[in-house]
This record gives sequence, C-alpha cells and structure tokens, in this order.
Amino acid sequence: MEYLFIPLIVMLAPVLIVFIVLRYRYRQAQERYRTLLQLADKGVELPAQLLLESQGAGDERRRGLVLIGGGLGLMAMFLTLPGQLDNGLGISHLWGIGLLPLMTGLGYLASWWLNRRGDVRG
Repeated sequence: MEYLFIPLIVMLAPVLIVFIVLRYRYRQAQERYRTLLQLADKGVELPAQLLLESQGAGDERRRGLVLIGGGLGLMAMFLTLPGQLDNGLGISHLWGIGLLPLMTGLGYLASWWLNRRGDVRG
C-alpha cells in the first residue's frame, strides 16, 4: 500500500499548486469586479484602463527567458546523466526533450519582439 502513497503525493502536489494559484487569481478578479461595480453604482465614471485586464509589458519576455533557460537546463541535465535505459541506449540520448521548452521560449521572445516593434510603429 505504501508503494502507491508516495507516487500519489508526488503527482497530486503540482495539481494542488495549480489549483491554489488559479483560485487565488479567480478571487482577485472577483474582488476587482466587485469594486468596479460599487464605483459604477455610485455614479463614478470608469476610465477604460480600469476595465482592461492588466498585463505586464515584460511578461512574454520573462516567460521566454525562463523557458529557454529551462530547456537548456534539461538538455544539459540529460547530456550529463550517466546510466542506461532498458533498451541499452544511454540517458544522454534524451537531450531532445529540452527542445520543447527551448523552442516555446523562443516563440515567446519572437512574439514579444514583434509586439514591441508594432508599438513603435503605431
């Protein structure tokens, strides 16, 4: 029975973390909307900026850099791990797994760069 307990905890921990973060964001948005409704009920004219969801200017750049770093880290980890898989291949052959976050990060950086160029022109 205990051989199922540890893997279950390991697999449920990330799900629980994501649930907590999403619930926090949901409650934060609800409080924001409740405040906006109270202001509107009092007759205060709401500026358009208050109605838009706030997003940081560097979010895409930050995500891109974190994913690139994670992808490079995964690639380095797999390349340096000793050991063999069941089919006789070394674990170092799994370095390509790091390409997924690396390429996703490059996509975020490209999106940030293109959006930045559009803001300068417009």
